[in-house]
Amino acid sequence: MFGIKRITGAADLAAKGEPGSWVSDAAREKFMAAYEQVFALWPQPCAEFDIETSTATTRVHAYRPHPGGAPVVLLTGAGGNAAAWFPHVAALSEEGPVYGIDMPGDANPSVPRAPLTPPASCAAWLDELLGKLSDRPAHLVGYSYGGWVAMNQAIRAPGRVASITLLDPAGLTRPDARFYRWLTISGLATLTPMPLRRRLARWLDNPVMLEPELMTLMWAAIRGYRMEPKFPAVLTDDELRAIDVPVLLVTGARSALLTPAQARARGSLMPHAEVAVVPGSHGSFNRIGELNDRIAAFIKARAAGEQAAQPAQSPTAKPVGPQPGSMP
Repeated sequence: MFGIKRITGAADLAAKGEPGSWVSDAAREKFMAAYEQVFALWPQPCAEFDIETSTATTRVHAYRPHPGGAPVVLLTGAGGNAAAWFPHVAALSEEGPVYGIDMPGDANPSVPRAPLTPPASCAAWLDELLGKLSDRPAHLVGYSYGGWVAMNQAIRAPGRVASITLLDPAGLTRPDARFYRWLTISGLATLTPMPLRRRLARWLDNPVMLEPELMTLMWAAIRGYRMEPKFPAVLTDDELRAIDVPVLLVTGARSALLTPAQARARGSLMPHAEVAVVPGSHGSFNRIGELNDRIAAFIKARAAGEQAAQPAQSPTAKPVGPQPGSMP
């Protein structure tokens, strides 16, 4: 592990009980330059703004061609930020606004004032954030650690949650040697020359490695930010049974974190879950268009069910933050 750190120049994790922090001002500036380049890939017009909660200032990115519907809220994996959602944003915006959340404690402009990894603290932060984003329950879409955040919310503070979509989520299994081997090999593979990287990307089933803007951003984060350690405990069977919102659980056929068999077994414990196995690995999914269609159809069906159940209530949500055309 220490040899890998010397090779890659990765920053240390934040001390236990401390929120994340930048290694230096120069590291933050280098990261922000890469960050802005990747966000240029989001569909336009895209707004960004900060939301204040009790424990953090959270950067939010908004794409709102249909601002009146229930929001779709994107929750990123550990160490990441909302930039990587750019292939999904437009496809998920048909029913309502899409908000990408920069998770406090990771490399991004959000500023944590306290650790947010304790389950109760995480749920309190997100509940407060969702309440300020919209007066309607949100469809949470979480990848990896973001999937754990979504499940944790559905367990501890479900009042503002309409549904959860879990993309190869953490919290259903304990990462083993196979996962950490995949993680190490994938990370080192992103540092190889592009001809070799293309071959490794095919072998690892990880096409994200071929996105140069994302790789530049990833390494600026790894080297420049002391992230809050994020190793969530595996959710118990009883906790999964307590998730009473609709669930779409998606795993990659070659995932090193959550095998298809594990996904079906653990998904069967959630009362309203459907499980989908798609091509790809934990690092990325192939056939993004088909995956987007599956998620969008799931959200649309939930939205239609809510309207049928409450025909007399059709509020128009009041959007927060700058609106299209209001920013320079």
